[in-house]
Amino acid sequence: MKNMKNYAAMAVLLISGMMMTSGCSVLTEVEASTFKETTQSGQESLEAYSLASREGEDSGISRLEKIKEQGYIEVATEPYFAPFEFIDPLKSGDEKYVGADIELARYIADSLGVELRIVPLDFTAVLSSVTEGKYDMAISALAYSPARAEAMELSDGYYYSGEAVQYGLLIRDEDLQDIKSTSDLKDKVVVVQSGSIQEGFAMDQLPEGYGELKRVSATTDGFLMVQEGKADACITATSTAELYLEANPDCKMIIAPEISFTVDEETQGTRIGIKKGETELLNAVNEIISEVTESGVYEEWYEEYSEYAGSLGI
Repeated sequence: MKNMKNYAAMAVLLISGMMMTSGCSVLTEVEASTFKETTQSGQESLEAYSLASREGEDSGISRLEKIKEQGYIEVATEPYFAPFEFIDPLKSGDEKYVGADIELARYIADSLGVELRIVPLDFTAVLSSVTEGKYDMAISALAYSPARAEAMELSDGYYYSGEAVQYGLLIRDEDLQDIKSTSDLKDKVVVVQSGSIQEGFAMDQLPEGYGELKRVSATTDGFLMVQEGKADACITATSTAELYLEANPDCKMIIAPEISFTVDEETQGTRIGIKKGETELLNAVNEIISEVTESGVYEEWYEEYSEYAGSLGI
């Protein structure tokens, strides 16, 4: 699998005064205090971001009304998480962004009668840009967390796996005898996706800690770090790791069989993120989610793009 290029130009915005739920300090810091965005010119654009985030605040119209008036909807996503959202190397332009979540984004745009504009970003930028109202919504396989619910509106869940999502460790085959429990990570290099639920697991559910914690913008980057010996273990959803292992049978990695992380039931279900207070848009999105879940069409998209991602080796 090709190693995706990270976005080079990023701006960091410290958001002051935001109150977050206690007990989620890691997710709060990452999701509410970090903004990274790639611009077309590849240059830092904090000033442009600040201006855009204020645009429309005093217009007196809701986000939903603004979307319909402008004729398009901007959806932020981190396109490196198959089968939800990923890049098809056989396509170009906006058509290269594919996946079950991309189909959902198109369905929402069609239902609202507007054009869809996909905005590919680093995952932490996906979160913070929607929190600040830079883009209309985030559709990027978002799980529920108290910090996210405090920082943004979260839609109803639209994808639930047959079983509760399980989280574990992806390690190299050669380390199977050395990493049998979370305690064995005390002197190891652990990698997680920045701003993810897994990052919280690293902080809260490793009783003896870790040797070093590395953060990456995409889960697949974490897998590659383990594969290349730059990290010893990646905390990940086991379903995502299984897809990677199926697509890369010679990667010489395995899911540690006896290690798992405790998940709160509230974290189950994939959701859409919308700026806090935009309840009119949230209600419209929830109605659309009800359509695609009751009809089973999202499950069909998920199965279709699981097979397609596998065929591409993603």
